[in-house]
Amino acid sequence: MDSMYFTEEHEVFRASFKDFLQKEVVPHIDKWEKTGTIERFIWKKFGEMGYFGLSTPEEFGGLNLDLFYTVVFLEELQKINSGGFAAAIWAHEYLAMTHLNKEGNQLQKEKYLVPSVEGDMVGCLCITEPFGGSDVAGMRSTAVKKGEKYILNGSKTFITNGVYSDYLIVAAKTNLSDKYNGISLFIVDRASKGISATKLDKLGWKASDTGEIAFDNVEIPAENILGEEGKGFAYIMQHFALERLIMGVNAHARAEFAVDYAIQYMQERIAFGKSLDKFQALRHKVAEMASKVDMCREYNYSITKRLDMGAYVVKEASMSKMLSTKIADEVIYDALQLLGGYGYMEEYPMARLLRDSRLGPIGGGTSEILKEIIAKMVIDKKEYKPAT
Repeated sequence: MDSMYFTEEHEVFRASFKDFLQKEVVPHIDKWEKTGTIERFIWKKFGEMGYFGLSTPEEFGGLNLDLFYTVVFLEELQKINSGGFAAAIWAHEYLAMTHLNKEGNQLQKEKYLVPSVEGDMVGCLCITEPFGGSDVAGMRSTAVKKGEKYILNGSKTFITNGVYSDYLIVAAKTNLSDKYNGISLFIVDRASKGISATKLDKLGWKASDTGEIAFDNVEIPAENILGEEGKGFAYIMQHFALERLIMGVNAHARAEFAVDYAIQYMQERIAFGKSLDKFQALRHKVAEMASKVDMCREYNYSITKRLDMGAYVVKEASMSKMLSTKIADEVIYDALQLLGGYGYMEEYPMARLLRDSRLGPIGGGTSEILKEIIAKMVIDKKEYKPAT
């Protein structure tokens, strides 16, 4: 790997994590893809290995490592070819746990973050609503304060880990008259009365549970508010940079996996007396695919470096997600074509990879929304600043 970004310690971690995935995860992937349920034992194993604490301070059981350990983690998760399993894992660690890490107080971290690091609790982040989509500020869910409690009503959809998680990080309106400064974040226990969840059937990401969640007069203790009341929108926007970069990294990793697999297949497949990798038209197609993937990967590494140094990379992370997910779809589509009929067979990896990849330009902010965010920054010279 590129020594500009990765040290020997990073590569030792990569080898160890790759070995862990092959031994502990891969033997179960096909079952989880069919059942749509990831068995709880694997969460505990991830916790025991410290994989859920890569970015968490040591005080709360984490390792407090630099962001390139996260890049290694994400890349290797993509290369076992289950977008659903990967999503369930990183949504727990980098969506739910990010808010606990950044906005949680001491007591909240001891109660929810520590067991999340240890793999004893699984979290989810609930922002998207059935009628809102990417319009976060337009959410309808409300949390009305009554005494020492908030009463939560509303619904969320497309929530990864939305059915089987133990706690939910929920965004809701606490001030209906203020569109942007009226949203707050709460930690909600799954066992709370009034929560119901319906599992959604998806085109891809089959191993992950994606839920539509309803909240009917759910009582939330006032101490379960995350950060300051009314700052929820700012917190969400601030962490979107990391989420979008994560999805950009995921995209270049799965595209790289597709190219590598296609090359291996072409070397082994014989047609008209020679292997497929000797046909010029196919060789040049692979050259284009590999070039696109390398461009994305190098850009994503450079943005990771800037984010790790404390830069607020809203524009760059949006560009990363928008282009990397688009290119991943294109590269995987072409890789499937290189396999011919075998690319269309479920026993080969490309069919699942194609379905899983298609979520990239949709989840975490659609490409259309990202284009407008980028346009505002490039054309209108709008500047976004971190909330904290």
